[in-house]
Amino acid sequence: MTGGDEAGARVPRLWRLAKLAHDDVRQRPVLLYPEGAVLLNDTGRAILDLVDGTRTIDAIAAILAARYGADVRADVIDYLDLLERQELLSYAQGPSAVG
Repeated sequence: MTGGDEAGARVPRLWRLAKLAHDDVRQRPVLLYPEGAVLLNDTGRAILDLVDGTRTIDAIAAILAARYGADVRADVIDYLDLLERQELLSYAQGPSAVG
């Protein structure tokens, strides 16, 4: 993975077959994909709600930092990198790479 400022310039995008939903049985948000589902906590849902293919990691972290009054950049990077390793999202470099 890229570190430092380069990491914040990446633009995360959910895998085209993954979607956010709500699990009515468990009363929790969930990330659904053809092979399964990932139950999300409120923090995971807050991050993924902001993953729209146009916002950089730094932009997502800034929105959440303002919302929660804390520096969450490292946590956002870690969470999104975990989802990338699970092949549930990918990265583009900078907003100009989104097409």
